[in-house]
Amino acid sequence: MDAMMKQNKAVYIVDDDPAVRDALSVVFEAEGFTVETFSDGDTFIRSASRTQPACILLDVHMPGRSGIEILKSLNAEDYPAPIFIISGQGDIPMAVEAIRSGAFDFIEKPFDADSVIERINLGITAMQNRADKGTGNGFEGADLLTRREREVLNEITGGASNKEAGRILGISPRTVEVHRARIMEKLGARNAADLVRIVLGHG
Repeated sequence: MDAMMKQNKAVYIVDDDPAVRDALSVVFEAEGFTVETFSDGDTFIRSASRTQPACILLDVHMPGRSGIEILKSLNAEDYPAPIFIISGQGDIPMAVEAIRSGAFDFIEKPFDADSVIERINLGITAMQNRADKGTGNGFEGADLLTRREREVLNEITGGASNKEAGRILGISPRTVEVHRARIMEKLGARNAADLVRIVLGHG
């Protein structure tokens, strides 16, 4: 039981910058997490395929494999723990690509410790709750959407704003926007009303 609890509180930090690894380690260990750090993608992938942490923080810029390549290697969309991409302000297009490759959300540098802990805890809780929620697959085009896109769609068609959907799903409003644009593109919807009609079978 102790081992299971430790695993559930394990955070993997993947960043080639030792200063970032050290700073994040201090923050998470102060909150009772067990931290394991990696300086390259290959070592991390070997570990992530053997054990499942509660959460992963992955730098988008990595030596060797990039953060995007690592997400694809892990089949991030179906990975059971939330994977947060670490990005600088100039990396937003790459962070958007990461979300499309299955990242749960992204966190921008510079970090605010309290904000990072809050985001991670929300993400872990949201991911744990997802297994208990249906995702509404009974409309034309549903098979084109990923699991997370269906979850976002459920919130949008239920009347939630991007901010509300993000709070419920444990992701940032900007990440909701990324998913929303992708959903509309896949389903050929022009606006939220179109999405509702499609889900209800009227469009």
